[in-house]
Amino acid sequence: MEKKVSNQVIKKKLPKGVIEKKIKEIQNVLKVSEINLRLNDYEDIFSDFDPRPYSEKALSVDFLEEAERASEDKKPGCIKLNLLLPKNKRDRSKEGAIKRRLKRHFNKHFYEFDEKNKKILKKGFIFVVFGIFFMFLATYILFTYKDASFMSTFFVILLEPAGWFLFWEGLDLVIFEPKTIKNKLEFYKKLNGCNINFFSY
Repeated sequence: MEKKVSNQVIKKKLPKGVIEKKIKEIQNVLKVSEINLRLNDYEDIFSDFDPRPYSEKALSVDFLEEAERASEDKKPGCIKLNLLLPKNKRDRSKEGAIKRRLKRHFNKHFYEFDEKNKKILKKGFIFVVFGIFFMFLATYILFTYKDASFMSTFFVILLEPAGWFLFWEGLDLVIFEPKTIKNKLEFYKKLNGCNINFFSY
């Protein structure tokens, strides 16, 4: 009874044209989040040099590169990876194992790149903090020991370049280094947990 009432309220509140517009918008979003790859057979997904079964086989570099290129304009979340094969080449008994292998690969590499990115950022921040500390120490020595002695001069000469080096090296790690793995992390973030489907053409 409650469901009927709620449906009637929705129908009254939303005109037919608005409902149709909303449905089209949802369909467009779903279309945008699809990655369609045309394959000759299942072997296109995997490395030619790996003799193991599909459940363990390494993925093809070409397949991953094509998937990465196709995912560039997609947003993370609710992505569908549609793999299109000739009708006479499909074997549905193999597709379950292939799906599990792909999901395992995407999941594993997402967490690997995420962990690598976090380690680089952490290392960069530590370098920056130590760099600032060494520069502060050099400044403190200069202000405290105005009558420069041999040892105070030596420590200033040692600490100042060390501070600048660690500071700039840390900034390089924080700002520029993650960019080298950013694309891979973004790709695996998109495909981690994606829906994988096989279709015939």
